[in-house]
Amino acid sequence: MWKRLGMALFTMVVSLIIVFIVIQSMPGDPVDILAQEIVRAEALPYDVAYQRAIATLNYDPSQPLHERFVEYVAGIVSGDLGYSLAYKKPVTEIVGGALPWTMLILSVSLLLSFTVGVLIGIYVAWKRKRALNVAVTAYQSIFGSIPDYIVAYILVFIFAVSLGILPSKGAYSSSVTVGFNAPFIADVIRHAILPVMAYFITTVASWTVAMKANSLTVLGEDYMTYAEVRGLHRRRILVHYLGRNAMLPMVTSLAVSFGLMFGGSPLIENLFLYPGVGYYLSIAISRRDFPLMQGMFLIIIVMVVLSSLLAEFLYQILNPRLRGA
Repeated sequence: MWKRLGMALFTMVVSLIIVFIVIQSMPGDPVDILAQEIVRAEALPYDVAYQRAIATLNYDPSQPLHERFVEYVAGIVSGDLGYSLAYKKPVTEIVGGALPWTMLILSVSLLLSFTVGVLIGIYVAWKRKRALNVAVTAYQSIFGSIPDYIVAYILVFIFAVSLGILPSKGAYSSSVTVGFNAPFIADVIRHAILPVMAYFITTVASWTVAMKANSLTVLGEDYMTYAEVRGLHRRRILVHYLGRNAMLPMVTSLAVSFGLMFGGSPLIENLFLYPGVGYYLSIAISRRDFPLMQGMFLIIIVMVVLSSLLAEFLYQILNPRLRGA
């Protein structure tokens, strides 16, 4: 246990160092971008505009890299991720507001696709019909090769532009009162439908194929034959014998997939203008908002590593043979 925790911590540290170096090495900086805007707007000399930009953003790109890294690490330890250059407020405040929205659409879409995929996979393996196998394979070949943001574009065109029955951007309407009330919750659900559908359509087939393969392997085991010979009810065989044993190897993939989806959220969230971690990361990259970029990448790295760590613990709990390992 302690070895795994240490490895997870080491992975996060190395990842943060790499991300920091890459971000700080990016061409262009927010001071230069703001200075050029000041020059165009006020016709000031570039040197004067550059100094004003430094004072406005409270960020000096000439500061040595190692000093910036020390300040960055000290901020992480103290819970201070810096001040956003674009939004003029603490990064922790932006992260705190964005994280719940990303968690909402990712957890709902992942659990929904996993549940539906598992059920369909068991059914296809149990029936062993050629038509079902062909349908699953065709679906996987088509939607498994199309990026989720392309599917999102299609969904927006159909349901938001053509039919006009679902909103295409934002997490909720400005007309509703934010809080724990029925109109707000219903509006949040309506705005989350299209992002969740985009994730669901592109991921459910992979769960179905994986579950079908695992189920076919389990169906060949002796204890499955013994259960059928004993005359046990079909539902009990499907749930207790086939479902549990076939789903066990997929638990690790479930937790890891959540972390990977978390890292791949910018495209979907940016398309729907959904105010999650991915959306703010896209804004930070376009505006060269280094503190906000570092804060968002920190959250993504932590979520990916924790998801992998959770997968290992869950697999040990569900598989008694590994508990003593």
